[in-house]
Amino acid sequence: MDFVHNRELGRYEAWIDGELAGETDYELDGAVADFNHTGVPPQFGGRGIAGALVSFAMADVRTAGEWKVRPTCSFVVAWFAKHPDYAELLAD
Repeated sequence: MDFVHNRELGRYEAWIDGELAGETDYELDGAVADFNHTGVPPQFGGRGIAGALVSFAMADVRTAGEWKVRPTCSFVVAWFAKHPDYAELLAD
């Protein structure tokens, strides 16, 4: 699985064998990224792709240090609940 930050489309992507296997989308509002959608096509379901993708995205956001995160996607909200060590990324 390969992960890509597609800034042009405002999303992080997971790719498997040349196929888009998942995405987590965001919209920037100043220095806050509103992560508002995460999806995995049915043929890739059940493999933990969404969790791995959001983990990659949050690690990338943390490393870049450019943004805070506002999770409005229910999957991303649940991810933060399971990863309190990333709480410093959350926007006030």
